[in-house]
Amino acid sequence: MNKQIYPLLIAQFLSAFADNAILFTVIAMVMQSTQLASGYVPALQSVFLVAFVVLAPWVGGFADNHSKSRVLIIGNLIKAAGAGLLLINVEPLIAYCVVGVGAAIYSPAKYGILPELAGHQFLVKANSWIEGSTILAILLGMMVGARVADYSIVLALAGTIIIFMSSALITMALPVSILKHQIVPGSAIIAFGRQIGAFFTTPRSRFAILGGSLFWAAAATLRVIIVVWAPLVLLSHNATEIAELTLFLAVGIIAGSVLVPRMIPLEHLRRARIPAYLMALCIFGLSLTDSIWPARFTLFFIGMMGGMFIVPVNAALQELGQQSIGSGSAVALQGFFQNLAMLLAVGSYTFAAAHQINPVLAMLMLGLLVFCATFLVSLHLPDNQEK
Repeated sequence: MNKQIYPLLIAQFLSAFADNAILFTVIAMVMQSTQLASGYVPALQSVFLVAFVVLAPWVGGFADNHSKSRVLIIGNLIKAAGAGLLLINVEPLIAYCVVGVGAAIYSPAKYGILPELAGHQFLVKANSWIEGSTILAILLGMMVGARVADYSIVLALAGTIIIFMSSALITMALPVSILKHQIVPGSAIIAFGRQIGAFFTTPRSRFAILGGSLFWAAAATLRVIIVVWAPLVLLSHNATEIAELTLFLAVGIIAGSVLVPRMIPLEHLRRARIPAYLMALCIFGLSLTDSIWPARFTLFFIGMMGGMFIVPVNAALQELGQQSIGSGSAVALQGFFQNLAMLLAVGSYTFAAAHQINPVLAMLMLGLLVFCATFLVSLHLPDNQEK
């Protein structure tokens, strides 16, 4: 493994930590405010995701035609600026949208740089490390951010700014290399449409895009459902208890990310559909639990199956992208589809919740939809890479 992967791991850990610390800081701001309704949190998540969808035609090419290490720095600085806007009491929807812009720029470079550092042989392993460290950062950022924000919103926001800046400084240790891809003249939106057409020509690339979208849409929807389901079924009545519940989901994803490199190599990508099916069944099982420890263990297995599914999918996407439209453009393409899927999924649940859908029924439906969607996205997917 290239030793230059280690600064990337540290920088990504810090950036993901701050991403989630700032999210739970904003949630704490909403919970402490008498003027902001509970429906404000889905709106915050939506403005963050919209940045990925709107900027997708540009951020991939930007990452592919500039040093990805420097693009990572730019993304972190923009995220720090968004935290600064929150610190000076700018409208949270606007400030958090700026954080989303930074994240949209950061993402293609974060994953797009992996083929440059790891190569084919270690690409799945590098992805497992990135995914595992990112989930650990999400977990710690969520817990620490919530606790610090409960003590002091100002301290929490100042801390996230420092962490974003620290991530940017560590990123400077990465190589300044540019693997330029041909820039297509004309409208970036038209070129983006052509990239979609070009990347969807093979079953493997379609599976990489749609599989990643399926995972993140399911994860985002499950997280929103749990916020309503846990107080109703498990009698969890504060944000800290719900955050602690997700500990088992996060640890499961880390475990799945560690196990998957030996079990699902890139040459046998089709095997990834098996943990996706099992993830759907576990979601279905979670809806049937009514006590804390069975729920925690089920969440652990949901996370483990999810980790085993998403890691090889991400690795395949990066390699296929590097061989065709550029790894950064491929990640931006994935970001467009997965965030659009998340918006649609969370929006659909929000609409259903407004019409008083029972969260247990919503979870049952989510498990069924994930199972059916896995079948559809893996149709015609060959087991052997050469096919």
